[in-house]
Amino acid sequence: MAISVAGGVKPAQVTEIEHRLYKQLIVGKGKSVAMADELYVEMEDDANKLEIESEAIRARLAKQNQAKQVFDAVSKQLLTSVNSCIEQQLSLPAEVLAKFKLDEKQVLLLELLYSKHVDLARVRPLVAALPWLERDLANIVNGSSFRHRRPKSSDVQVTDIKLVLNYIGIENLQMLIPYFCLRRMMPSGQPQMLWLTRKLWRYSVVSSIAAQALAELHEKDKAFIYSCSLMSQLGATCVINQCANTFDDMWGEWLREASASRDKELYDAVMATEFPANDVYQQVLSHSRSLNWQLLTLLNFDNSRLTQTYKAIDTSMKYAELDQDSALIERASCFAKVYLLHEAGNISAAERRLMFDYYQVTEQEQVRLSAQNFRKLVLF
Repeated sequence: MAISVAGGVKPAQVTEIEHRLYKQLIVGKGKSVAMADELYVEMEDDANKLEIESEAIRARLAKQNQAKQVFDAVSKQLLTSVNSCIEQQLSLPAEVLAKFKLDEKQVLLLELLYSKHVDLARVRPLVAALPWLERDLANIVNGSSFRHRRPKSSDVQVTDIKLVLNYIGIENLQMLIPYFCLRRMMPSGQPQMLWLTRKLWRYSVVSSIAAQALAELHEKDKAFIYSCSLMSQLGATCVINQCANTFDDMWGEWLREASASRDKELYDAVMATEFPANDVYQQVLSHSRSLNWQLLTLLNFDNSRLTQTYKAIDTSMKYAELDQDSALIERASCFAKVYLLHEAGNISAAERRLMFDYYQVTEQEQVRLSAQNFRKLVLF
């Protein structure tokens, strides 16, 4: 019989499996399994064209020795500059936050929505202060799939935010608002970021579906557990955003300079330089868990339940030391990692058992989680 590692100091093999999942998300070339709510569908053609063009240039350069030497030198210099800039930025969380799409209004909204008694009168002005969120919620109410929920006599567009919130209802807002907040924060920009973003989004959604199921099974605070689990990739999203924006800016600047110089070899070398996924993966491992709570602390939410949960997950040496909320979030995350690794054929049966043993995922929980549909987050 294998010796149990349940809840103690995390074994190196568990850490390696978890890192493998992030490597699959960030470095892996595979595209995400399709979901019902794919992000940035309009970018797919551009992403495919850029990928094909870059691969063609790299293949041609590989056959031309001198051009290959130029490419290697230019690409190395560009990526060294990018990585140096990223290192400097990530060492200053306050500067990272200043460039990230997260502010006090969003965090306060999350807090209000998972409080015991949700007051729409307090929620409404915060939604109105976030035009993108007000628009997203209004689009839900005015969409064809929602029409049957409204009075039959009303076919006009609903624009009043009070009516929008009342139509949607508190329980649905508890699902929708964290969902839209995280979607807005997801990395965008260069088309080549599309596949990474979709994989990260899917991991977040799978984790939140698992967390919901566990919250229902154990009769825990479903609104908080869902919101906390969905937003638990806040730090990873922030790191990837910072890296993507820095690469985007420098790559674009170098490309414009190469074009102006009319040096085709230089232009091709810059054009063929890939997003430094391996370096970004290392930055995510180094910074993402601490940024989860540091960003909230910088926004003056030190004592928030969300902040305290993320801090406990980041700083506890042993799973067994976690409070019930944090432990449930970690079990949901464990299941999501195993699920996505298994889907990609990237985890063995023994490794799966080890993960479930360490995070103390019971057979009853496994049965409940295995029955969930992880292709779509049911918002209504």
